[in-house]
Amino acid sequence: MIYLFSHAGLRDLRDFIDRSTLFAFDLDGTLAPIVSDPAGIMIPPDVHERLVRLNGTASVAVVTGRARVDAARHLGFAPRFLVGNHGAEGLPGADAAEREFIGLCRGWMTQLGELLPEGEGTGIVMEDKSATLSLHYRNAPDRENAHQRILAAVSRLLPAPRRVSGKLVENLVPAAAPHKGDALRCIMRHLGCARALFVGDDVTDEDVFRLGDEAIFGIRVGNSGGSAARYFIRGQDEMAPLLDEILAVL
Repeated sequence: MIYLFSHAGLRDLRDFIDRSTLFAFDLDGTLAPIVSDPAGIMIPPDVHERLVRLNGTASVAVVTGRARVDAARHLGFAPRFLVGNHGAEGLPGADAAEREFIGLCRGWMTQLGELLPEGEGTGIVMEDKSATLSLHYRNAPDRENAHQRILAAVSRLLPAPRRVSGKLVENLVPAAAPHKGDALRCIMRHLGCARALFVGDDVTDEDVFRLGDEAIFGIRVGNSGGSAARYFIRGQDEMAPLLDEILAVL
């Protein structure tokens, strides 16, 4: 991986982007720092101010694992595209598919009510995100035991979901639902956009990086030997300088 703020990284960034580029970002851990209570995330004021400026200059998309209605509460601005549920919600022309995904999740919730009771002290929390489900175990007294219970229950669900592991969470996604890479390409086609820049930090963001698409400039928040991203910034606190570089080019 190439450090974005190296000479080579900045050269590549400046050569790649222009006003026709789609600028896409994950939310948690990327635009906003990770916090112990996901309901308490906040985009830092310096990042928010730059995002609003970028949003007025170019096409901006936020592609997040959160439900769209939840993400919108934390953004404080309206990007041109807000895609939720790891790509399953908010894509142009995908209303019928979303309704199907919601129906599948209702069925999984019913099954999980029997397979995985959320009894006192388990620390397992089921989050209904409409088109996907998330099973959190961050607050479980025994995280390993809670994780194994979740995996055992998920293995019995019908129809089988696509399981996407996150940071102390298992996300259940309909098998036919698009992932973040699919979502980004869908937006690019919709806009007739030849290039996109994407910044993300989580396992689900690797669905974009693994595309290996030369038309997508992938930047990971945090250096990781296992990432397919070509570029990285050291942490979320480098988002404001990254946005400054983008704005300077534009």
